[in-house]
Amino acid sequence: MKETSNTQMVPKKRKRHRNLKMNLALFSMMLPGAIYLIINNYVPMFGLQIAFKKYNYADGIWKSPWTGLSNFTYLFKTKDALIMTRNTILYNVVFIILGTVMAVVIAIILNELRSRRAKKIYQVLFLIPYLISMVVVSYIVFAFLSYDNGFLNNGIIAAFGGSKINWYTQPKYWPFILVIVQLWKNFGYQSIIYYATVIGIDSSLYEAAVVDGAGSWKRIWHITLPGLKTTIVTLTLLAVGRIFYSDFGLFYQVPQDSGMLSNVTQTIDVYVYKGLTQLNDVGRSSAAGFYQSIVGFILVLTANFVVRKVDKDSALF
Repeated sequence: MKETSNTQMVPKKRKRHRNLKMNLALFSMMLPGAIYLIINNYVPMFGLQIAFKKYNYADGIWKSPWTGLSNFTYLFKTKDALIMTRNTILYNVVFIILGTVMAVVIAIILNELRSRRAKKIYQVLFLIPYLISMVVVSYIVFAFLSYDNGFLNNGIIAAFGGSKINWYTQPKYWPFILVIVQLWKNFGYQSIIYYATVIGIDSSLYEAAVVDGAGSWKRIWHITLPGLKTTIVTLTLLAVGRIFYSDFGLFYQVPQDSGMLSNVTQTIDVYVYKGLTQLNDVGRSSAAGFYQSIVGFILVLTANFVVRKVDKDSALF
């Protein structure tokens, strides 16, 4: 029996060795990404313990005293806790809804274009804002909103005889400004992802629909949108997982860190940054980051569970 088992194991070992040798190039291509993932995503998890300590630079991470949940209780007792949580969630909900609708509409419009050259030109134009640094975007926004030299004050408002507006001291305008900037910067990238899905839909379905007399709207409603459903659900689930995160540049650099706008621009990421740079409070900043991660993880599981109940094939996992 032992000889039989040994003879069976030899071909398996050879087959495993042969497969490893055949896929060596693929493993070598995967290695840099795997190393980056470990260093960037897993090694920093060692620092999660800071959220439960009163961190002291002199003592270091290991010797700093444990404080239990005091960093978290302080985080939720501050007057900023409700404001930053509310802003982070509501802005992201608006970004997800409007961003998805806008990207899907643009993807469908691109698919309806007949000129291949026009499609390529529009794709490049839509993608350019996504590639621009948020620092550059903040200067572009400032060029529009500057009180003295801004295009809106000196161009549009002056043309209609209105008085200048000091945009950086008026909180009521900034929810709209931030939404517009976010959509302008990111819709192009999302629309290209959806467009890649649209062009992958079987063209015979459209041909059959044309033969049956279906117009453009019916083809979009009955073929394109169902074909996009899985991609929409996947990207939405990923976005829901990051609903407690925010684009730091959008909420800090674009408003120029104006204190008068803090009620509408303060998010959890901005709070963490200010906690580190202004208050030098590493423990409470780490607690805020830990809070983001846990809530995001729970939201992904919950959203995916709901999707599985409704449509199992569209679930992320």
